[in-house]
Amino acid sequence: MLSVIIPTRNSERALVPTLAALVPGATAGIIAEVLIADGGSQDETAAVADVAGCNFLIFDGSYAGSLRAAVSAARMPWLMFLRPGIVLDAPWTSEVARFVQQEAQQAKAAVFRRGGRQNALHEVLRAAATALGAPPHPEQGLLIAKHLYDIVGGHSERSGDPEHDLLRRVGRRRIVKLTTQAFGGS
Repeated sequence: MLSVIIPTRNSERALVPTLAALVPGATAGIIAEVLIADGGSQDETAAVADVAGCNFLIFDGSYAGSLRAAVSAARMPWLMFLRPGIVLDAPWTSEVARFVQQEAQQAKAAVFRRGGRQNALHEVLRAAATALGAPPHPEQGLLIAKHLYDIVGGHSERSGDPEHDLLRRVGRRRIVKLTTQAFGGS
């Protein structure tokens, strides 16, 4: 059903909980492969990926270039981008499977809700930013059909922040916010 792409660089500690949260998706047959797009780690990121059975891809180029290359290597029609350290809430598998089945013919993408407790002011500011049209954050992950990724041009080499730029180009109208929470990240 989907290929998970996780960009890393010296991410061994952050990668472990992210991969552990993906196990239910692999056992349910939702995740066909996990691709670790590594930008030159000097720690044990490769060993963590190996133990977890991930495809470890090393890239010397730009961050956007490594993400684009991982997409090219992905075998599944759906992509899920997660940052190391992001942990999806336990019931994520059924919601993702339902979304993929429902949106198979639609040009939609999805993000997860930002999890964790925030102070009241932070939550009000986040709600106001969303209401005013702020795009989702990369910490929310991204679930997108490979053909939609290609239509919007993928991760741009010209952008200083290719993940934010991709979310902006996908556009709020095409992004569904799932009820599953994504914990961690900044």
